[in-house]
Amino acid sequence: MSGRELGFIHRFVPGTRLGAAPLLLLHGTGGNEDDLLSLGQALAPGVPLLSPRGQVLENGMPRFFRRLAEGVFDLDDLKLRAQQLARFVAEARERYDLADVPPIAVGFSNGANMAAALLLLHPDSLSAGLLFRSMVPLVPDPLPALDDVRVLIAAGRLDPIVTPAQSQALAELLGQAGAEVTLQWSNAGHGLSGDDLESAERWMAVVTAGR
Repeated sequence: MSGRELGFIHRFVPGTRLGAAPLLLLHGTGGNEDDLLSLGQALAPGVPLLSPRGQVLENGMPRFFRRLAEGVFDLDDLKLRAQQLARFVAEARERYDLADVPPIAVGFSNGANMAAALLLLHPDSLSAGLLFRSMVPLVPDPLPALDDVRVLIAAGRLDPIVTPAQSQALAELLGQAGAEVTLQWSNAGHGLSGDDLESAERWMAVVTAGR
């Protein structure tokens, strides 16, 4: 199901698992609302999928927020876009009659950074986060309370865009906020590897158990 309502071009795929928390799929730079649908279906079969397209264009490529340079984010725009996305999630949950449990974010690169920003700025909008190749988007003061939130950060030791130190810094920041963080390393670059997907499937099976 495709739509332009609720402020975002997006795809919604109904699920077959009653009461399951939906997945919020957040693509990387240059992606769109179709990019992560097959990944979402593989990670959590039968779970509803909600996949918006980023509203910012960088040289014609969709993103979820602006950046000033590689790894340098426009923080004012990031805060605005995170607020808009949190509102979209709330309205989509009502529109599509989704579970009482907030979505589990699955993000790659820019989408993973946006997922991290949602956790830090609008923690009630997500119940967990699977972050592929993410870094610290911003450091809010004060930090939110993420005591019941599980996060998997899938990092590549050979990633030329997100350094190991940046992945470690995000894990520490979310941990300081109380999240149960798993930092999973693979001997890969910025693209996803088989090890990333196997780790993500195992983690997702635990997080969605009983939901």
